Amino acid sequence: PLMETFSMEGSVSWLSQYGSWAWAMGIVLLMGDLLLPLPATLVMSALGYIYGPVVGGLISAAGSFITGSFGYWLCRLMGEKAAIKLLGENDYKKGKKLSGKLGGWVVLSRWLPVFPEVISCMAGMVRMNATHFHLALAASAIPMGFVFAFIGSAGTENPTLAIALSAGLPPLIWWVTRSALKRKLAA
Repeated sequence: PLMETFSMEGSVSWLSQYGSWAWAMGIVLLMGDLLLPLPATLVMSALGYIYGPVVGGLISAAGSFITGSFGYWLCRLMGEKAAIKLLGENDYKKGKKLSGKLGGWVVLSRWLPVFPEVISCMAGMVRMNATHFHLALAASAIPMGFVFAFIGSAGTENPTLAIALSAGLPPLIWWVTRSALKRKLAA
């Protein structure tokens, strides 16, 4: 039952039951990724299926941006002492150094299937520059929202392609990004 909900068909069905409020429930699901490992790309694809690539893209991009911002500010407001207590002083210093060295590259993790909300929270904890964080977040969330909404909208005519892209694109992006980060860290 839970796994059926987090399939393309299940996500569309679940969101559709909210009628004109499906967009709001999509954003709530995206924000739920802060607490639970929800498949955000499937939610974005479902929003594209329901609303089309433009409106679904706007909703998806907004939901991704809101979620990343909320995680950042929630963790930033914890304060430095709480972050050090939670992470330990050594890991806190490493995180601070890494966010300064990589800057916006860290936030591009929104495309990755590995804990994008954790990265947003860590950026807040180590007090990454808020302007840099939000610019990088927007640079990642906006295209991601539109790409997955487009994939979902393609599902109206070719559901197999939509499912394959929703599942296959994140690992491909992870591989490309990981390679680029390794080169940047090595430099």
